[in-house]
Amino acid sequence: MKKSNPKALMPIGVFLVLYLGLGIVFEYVMKIPMGFYNIPIVLAFMVAILVACFQNREVSFDDKLSIMAQGLADKNIITMLLIFLVAGSFVGVVGRSSAESVAYFMLSLIPAKFSVAVLFVVACFVSTAMGTSVGTITLIAPIAAAVSDVSGFDLALCIGSVMGGAMFGDNLSFISDTTIAACNGQGCPMKDKFRENFWIAFPAALVTLGLILVLSLRTDLGGAVNHEYHLIQMVPYILVLIGGIIGINVFLVLLIGIFSGIVIMLATGQTSFVDLISSMGSGISGMFETCMVAVLVAALCALIREYGGFEALLSVIRRIFRGRKGGQFGMGLLVAAMDIATANNTVAIVMANPIAVEMSEEYGITHSKAASLLDTFSCISQGVIPYGAQMLVALSAIHEMGHELSAFDVIPKLFYPGLLLVSSLIFIFIIPQKKDS
Repeated sequence: MKKSNPKALMPIGVFLVLYLGLGIVFEYVMKIPMGFYNIPIVLAFMVAILVACFQNREVSFDDKLSIMAQGLADKNIITMLLIFLVAGSFVGVVGRSSAESVAYFMLSLIPAKFSVAVLFVVACFVSTAMGTSVGTITLIAPIAAAVSDVSGFDLALCIGSVMGGAMFGDNLSFISDTTIAACNGQGCPMKDKFRENFWIAFPAALVTLGLILVLSLRTDLGGAVNHEYHLIQMVPYILVLIGGIIGINVFLVLLIGIFSGIVIMLATGQTSFVDLISSMGSGISGMFETCMVAVLVAALCALIREYGGFEALLSVIRRIFRGRKGGQFGMGLLVAAMDIATANNTVAIVMANPIAVEMSEEYGITHSKAASLLDTFSCISQGVIPYGAQMLVALSAIHEMGHELSAFDVIPKLFYPGLLLVSSLIFIFIIPQKKDS
């Protein structure tokens, strides 16, 4: 066991101050649109690593490089990077039109009074299939604005429902970067994490749907939302969703989705072969920053662990949280705090992973439970913070359509993240934990 050394945590503090501080300045002082996402997070981590390299003069710089290399020489890191890239390729293949077909197909089947409920269900389905909450919101927020215009429903309720459904899939999807990061960091199969996570998320989603229906049925509305869609474009998403649920290897699931998407997009004339290859490249490129963050965090955490930083953090958690239930709650608060500071749930999970591994051993928490806690609590916080990508993208999308709405109009209508927190606490403190198989 390393000797406890609180000073070893300084690089994390430097990163948080740099990233969060500049984000606040950009967003609220300089009024830069999506200011938090104009901060080069890779640069912030590089500065943090530089600070770590200047610490602990007893260890030579060459030895520090070796320690960082050992942090990268991990099967989970390599697996995570490869899955990120393949998932990016899948999203590049299927594109926007496939997800829009899913949304408009479901909306075409119901009366207007149920349209907000269907927006929530559609967002749940699309985000679970796509593995991205931001991508889901980008696609469905304009549809939500159209639903509000046609039906007369409160725009904030429509947007809040879409954001809640998007976070449902972000938390559960087999190809979500949060799921990939949590499962690989904790060394557990995705299907085990899904089973653990599903019984936390599904009840919260059902109660959310019930609340939306109660609000909807109080309003007498007519009409329907109609838009052209192509059923065949739904096939790749359906195959990925089914393959993930039944436990097929994630690489094989994604390859099936990519191959079916290529066949369908070319056969239906939706795109040319050249454009398809370009889209795949763009999808992969979109994952580069996430991959680089995973690499830098692994290197940084290796140094912090070597210096005794994790032991210092664990000693604080041990004093505050007692027993397995307290340890689970402490793990959830840890990743939520990191997410609030970084406004990025994937980064928060990657940063919390090494500490969570130690906490799992300390408190006897199963690997699947730990992965579920990391993913769930990071999604809870990410789903409500006013400067998160999800909120900023939603507000930007409806602004493009001529609507004005603030984050504080939407937050009271974000039923799902709050209910997910309630469900999580019930599963931590009331429902017994299953043993690892």
